[in-house]
Formats: sequence, C-alpha cells, structure tokens
Amino acid sequence: MSIEIPERDGDGYLRSIDDWTLEIGKAMAEADDFEITDAMWDQIFKAREYYESENVVPPIRKFVKYVGVDKKELYMQWETGPMKPISKYGGLPKPTGCV
Repeated sequence: MSIEIPERDGDGYLRSIDDWTLEIGKAMAEADDFEITDAMWDQIFKAREYYESENVVPPIRKFVKYVGVDKKELYMQWETGPMKPISKYGGLPKPTGCV
C-alpha cells in the first residue's frame, strides 16, 4: 500500500505542517531516496518537540544542546547541514538562518 504524500513546495517541504505523520515523513524520505536511521528519526522527533514548545525550528547550536549530541557528529550522521532534512522529513517549516 502506497501512501499519498501531501502537497510539497519546490524544495520538498510540506506546505502544511498539519499534514505530517510519521508515515508521510517516511514516504517523503523514500520518494527522495534519502535513508533515515532510527537515531535520525529520534532527532526528527526532538526537533518537532522543540518546535511545539518554541514555535520555531531550532538553530543548530540550540538543537545540539537540546539533543545532547556533538555538532560534528550530527553533521557526519546527516552528511549535510542537519536542520534542513530534519525539518523537511519532520514536516516542519524550512529553517532560517545558519542551519
């Protein structure tokens, strides 16, 4: 059974944060051929938790403190700037600033 992915913008982010579910996040990653480990999903959930309490996508400096992970480790794990894919597959708005 295939999951229909809600409308996304030109960068692949959901147009509406309310459309996100874990299944949709997984379907988005699969459609983008982006592999996400269990540890990465934990970080996505932490970013969503932060967003729910602060109403903003966390900047990388605050996020590494929030999750207790070394910034270099986070970059190696995601192989890119981590906040963009974390936000994208977590159904959050595009991050702003240095991410």
